Order: sequence, then C-alpha cells, then structure tokens
Amino acid sequence: MRARLTVAVTAALALLLSGCSGDSDGSDDGRITLRFQSLAWQKESVDANKELVAEWNAAHPDVKVEYVQGSWDSVHDQLLTSFEGGEAPDIIHDASDDLADFAYGGYLADLDELLPDRLKSDIPERSWRTTTFGDGVYGVPFLQEPRVLIANATWLKKSGVRIPTPEKPWSWDEFRTVTKELSDGKGKYGVAWPLKEPVSATLNLSLSTGGRMFHRGADGKVDIRFDEADAIMPRTVHDQVNVDKSASSTTLGMGGSDTLPGFFGGKYAMVPLGFSYRQQIVQQAPEGFDWQVLPAPAGAEGLAQGVSPQTLSVSEDTEHKKEAVEFIDFLLQPKNMVRLARGDWMLPTGEQALKDPALRTKKNDWAVGTALAEDLRSAPAQSVRGYAEWKDKVATPALQEYYSGAIDLDELRKRLVKDGNLVLKRYQR
Repeated sequence: MRARLTVAVTAALALLLSGCSGDSDGSDDGRITLRFQSLAWQKESVDANKELVAEWNAAHPDVKVEYVQGSWDSVHDQLLTSFEGGEAPDIIHDASDDLADFAYGGYLADLDELLPDRLKSDIPERSWRTTTFGDGVYGVPFLQEPRVLIANATWLKKSGVRIPTPEKPWSWDEFRTVTKELSDGKGKYGVAWPLKEPVSATLNLSLSTGGRMFHRGADGKVDIRFDEADAIMPRTVHDQVNVDKSASSTTLGMGGSDTLPGFFGGKYAMVPLGFSYRQQIVQQAPEGFDWQVLPAPAGAEGLAQGVSPQTLSVSEDTEHKKEAVEFIDFLLQPKNMVRLARGDWMLPTGEQALKDPALRTKKNDWAVGTALAEDLRSAPAQSVRGYAEWKDKVATPALQEYYSGAIDLDELRKRLVKDGNLVLKRYQR
C-alpha cells in the first residue's frame, strides 16, 4: 500500500508542477491552458495523441492543450490524490470501469448538457451506458476492445475443423469439442486460457450465454445470483482444463502476453485475448507464422460480450468545461477517432469511424473485429458499488480455485453469491 501511495503522490506532484506555467485559473494573459492527461502507452498511440494535440493548438491559439503523460498502472490512485488536492487534469483519459467512484464522489463533470449533438448521436446508446451513472454522463467512451480467439491458422487448417466467422461462430459446446480435436494429449493443447485476472473475462464473455450475475432491483440495490446461464462459460473452461485436458493448466496464472511464446512455439492452437494483442503478435511472431482472428464463442445472446471502453472525462473543478468538451469533440471527430483506434489497435465506438475502410481490411484481421462492434455491451458490474472489493476478495480467488479444479461448481456458486452479497450490502446500506 505504501508503494502505491508513493506512486500516486509522485504522479500527482508531477501534474501539479506541469500545471504551474499558467495562472491559478488555468489561463495566461487571457489564453486558456487545459491539461490533458493521456494514458496512451504504445508508440503509435502516443504519437497519434500528441499529433492531434499539436493540430488543436495550431488551430486554436486562445485555448492551449498541454499533453500530460499518465500511466494505466497507477491511474486510479493518482487521480484520487490529484482530485483531493485540487490539482486534477482538466481532461482525463481513463476506462469506464474506473469512473463510478469518481462520478458518485463528485470529482467528474456531468457532460450530458455539454456534449454536442454530433458526438451524442455518433456513439450508440449501448456505449453511452458504460459512462452513465445515476442521471449523469461522466465520460465519453471512445475506444473499445472485444475479446477474440487468436489462432494458429496453419494448425486449424490442417486439423480440418470448421473455421468460425462472425456470421457463424462456434457455440460454447462446439468450441469445447474443437479444442479436444486440436489437442494431442502429449503437450499440445487446443487452447490456452490466460486467467491471471479471471473476473473480467468470465463476466464479459458470459454475456453471450445470458449470464449477468449482478441484478438490480426496483429499489436500485444490486444482488448477485449465479444461474445456469452464468455457469456455461466458466464450466467450459474448467472442463477443458480438468476433464478434457484440452487447455493448459499452466497458463491459468498467466497474463495474455505470457502465453505468446508458447503460442508461437506450437504449444497452443488458440489463445483468447483482447483484440489489441494483434500488435504484439505482428511485432513478435516468428517469420512465416500464420495466425488469424476468430470470434469468441456465442451463446443464447449471440456474440454479445461486455466491454469497459476507454473514456475521456472532464474534471468538475475545471473552470473551462466548455473548452474541455470542445477539445474532446475535436479529438473524437471520425477521422481522428480512426487515428486513435489504429494507434491502439482497438475499435472506435463512433459509428462513422467504424465505417472507415482502414478498419475493415483483411490485413491483420481488422474486419473481423469491426464485425463484432455491434455486439459489445456495457460490462455487467462496472456501475456496481463494491464491485472492486468483491472482485479482489471474493471472485478472483474463487474463480482461480475453480478453474484449477480445487473447488467444484457448487462451492464456486456459494462463494460468489453468499460472500459476494455480504460485500455489496455494506455499500448499499
């Protein structure tokens, strides 16, 4: 904890120092200066963000935007420190599943009446729901990432299995059958599940089967249920690992990047990963390695899956909300949203940007991802108070034990529901 606080305080001080060039109201001789904290980290993405900031500044001499580099690793604690110290950036890059506490805590501006109609109509309602808390809209969702299957194309072709498409995906039952066919029982597996952090993957992929787990009543309170629809995805993974031996048990404690050497080395036919991992694969795959993107398995709700888009928010404390929203509107013009999406190898939320030919090419399977965009939904738990504690203290250890075979489905259900509802009740008194 001490290390996290040190990082947070250091980051907040950096923001404080970066904002000292202007007067206390964020202006200098009548010129407004807005600080934009970006969490871009890949070179292509950082370059795209900095180029757009420079283009804005060239066209708007009276409103200067200052680029401030943030980090995904420490953003929550750093923002909390800067909010409480009155030194938050004016424009904040984050993710929708990190906004609830800041929105309910009064740190973020309600953008509902500030956003231009163009932006409101270009981003679909299903995406706006990810940043709506209570009656307010506290961020603009602009980049999103479906979970997909990255497959060894040569392996699949030789096996003769049916190759799924967004129009005709595998069901969860067919996916399990295929992974058994692709395994040889001698150290080659049909799939490798990197589930170091299992909760998000489990909840978001379970939307396809109709699983939600979090249910809000008429009184606004949320309770956890673990029904048959919630069990389909986790039971599939459990059985692949412990019954069929078609999934490697050693990857359960890995992050996505950790599985790539084994994938390139021919140990796993498929790895479920976020769509942006394609960039790492392009950069790291050995010469001649043939790979392809496949849609995740589908259930009763088709290809639906939960996402927590990247977002742009405005600090409640800034005196220049109008100008901050104007910059966001510029940053998310369709052609600019495409540049940001390509820089992060993700999908834009904007419908006009999604139509851009650059995002519908066969090269690097952009077209497969774009075809999944309309099935992306708000992650089930991102507006639930107490979710973070439930995830860390209850769901993560329970799912890790279930996937490894240490506990059965009944014990998993008991922990998720009984222990989970005890956690949520403390936040809903």
